[in-house]
Amino acid sequence: MWLPIIGLILGVILGFFTEFRIPDEYSNYLSIAVLAALDTLFGGIRAHLQNSFDGNVFLTGFFFNILLAAGLAFLGVHLGVDLYLAAIFAFGVRLFNNIAVIRRMMLSNWKERRNENKA
Repeated sequence: MWLPIIGLILGVILGFFTEFRIPDEYSNYLSIAVLAALDTLFGGIRAHLQNSFDGNVFLTGFFFNILLAAGLAFLGVHLGVDLYLAAIFAFGVRLFNNIAVIRRMMLSNWKERRNENKA
C-alpha cells in the first residue's frame, strides 16, 4: 500500500527540483492524464483496503485511463469540441468517490482499533 504513495511523493519532489517545462499546447493533455492517473492510484488504494487489489488490473487500468483521457482531449481539439471536459468530469467524480470510500474505511478501521484497545 505504501509503494504508490512513496512513488507519488518522489514524483512530486522530482517535479519541484527539475527545470522541465511542458509547452502550453500540451497542458490540457497533461492535466487530464494526471487526473486519470490519480483516479487509478486512489482506485488501487481503495481496492487494497477492500482486499480486492489485482496488480494486472491496476497496471492496465492505469495506462488505459491515461490513453483514453488523452485520446478524448486530442479528438476534441481536432473536432473543435471540448471533449476533455467529459474526461475531467468522469475522472473527477470517480476520484472524489474513491477518496470518500477510503476515508470512511480508514475511519471505521480506526474506530474498531480504538474500541479494541479500550476493551
